[in-house]
Formats: sequence, C-alpha cells, structure tokens
Amino acid sequence: MTPPDDTLPNGANSAAPSARRRAALFALAMAPFAALIALLAWGQAGDAGNPGGLLVHSESGDVEVAVREAPPIAGADLVSGAQVELASLRGSVVMVDFWSSWCVSCKAEAAALAQVYREYAGAGVEFVGVSIWDRPEDALRHIEQYGAAYPNVLDESGEWVVPYGVLGVPEKFFLDAEGRIVRKVNGPFTAERLRAILDGLLAA
Repeated sequence: MTPPDDTLPNGANSAAPSARRRAALFALAMAPFAALIALLAWGQAGDAGNPGGLLVHSESGDVEVAVREAPPIAGADLVSGAQVELASLRGSVVMVDFWSSWCVSCKAEAAALAQVYREYAGAGVEFVGVSIWDRPEDALRHIEQYGAAYPNVLDESGEWVVPYGVLGVPEKFFLDAEGRIVRKVNGPFTAERLRAILDGLLAA
C-alpha cells in the first residue's frame, strides 16, 4: 500500500510562514491604536489616578514627528473660565503640554514650566496646558500649587488626545509661528532645556 502523501500542495509551505509574517506585522501596526483605545476607555471611566505608572514618561526624549498643522484646541481655562483657542495664538511659538495632576513627572517639572513661562512673557512665546485623565478639582489644585499662569484646559473625553496621538504624560508639542507641530518631546523638562528649545524655535 502506498503511504499517504504528507506533502503540501506546491507553494503551501511558503504561504504559511508568509501569512504568519503578515499577521505579526499587522499586530505590531495595531498595537499603538489598541493602547490608545484602552487609555481612552480608562480615562472616560472617570477613575482618575496613576494606573500603575504605565502612562508616565519618567525620562525626557525627543519623538520623531511629521511637521503638520496642529489640531485645534478650544475650551475653558480651568482658572478663569475664559475661552482658550489655540488658533488665536498664531504668530507665536507655542508649547502644548499634555499633563495630569497625579503624574510624578508632571509635578517634577511644574515649577520649571511656570518659571520659564514668566521669563518669556512678551517674547512671542505662549504655553497651553491640557490636563488629561484627571479630575477638574485635582487639576485646578495642581495649577494653583505650582503657579502655572498660562492657560490650562481639561480634556475629559479624549477630544484632543486622539488627534495629537498622546499616549502618556507629560508629552509636549512645539508649534511654530504658523501653527505647525515641529517638535515633540516626552518626559519631564528642566528650565534649561525648555529655554534652549524655545530659543531655537524663536531663532528659526
């Protein structure tokens, strides 16, 4: 009796690994989107607080970013209630800072951000803070504690987190005078480093 033929049809042996490679590549490509969806779901649940440190950038580092027009941000300032609109800041270098009051790295840099903002008043530089995954009362307490005199708005539903592609805190986006994102940096800042970035953008 002729034994069963265990060979696969021509090309099937190579097709299986190829399919596995495609599946692996697809999974890698989707991982950031899955993480973002999970973070947004957590944020909308209203359970503000540090989720095991997974969302905190403890070290500062540049992130490659494509130069593009900054997505709009418009909301009420947490302190004054005045309307804050990113589009109205065209003509200035702008730092958009995504932060949370429970974030250790955000607390570590808060005084430096407030200091540099005061130093660059009237120099063509603006800051906009965006509090995410936070409670309004906690965000307001943080602003008052560290003397952040620049506008801060609360993103309770991921309205701005999604278009900016934010995955953690703190994350900063630097805009040129034309309103384009030209640089992104994750993690806490020193006053010296922030000055260096702002000076470079002002001189460009």
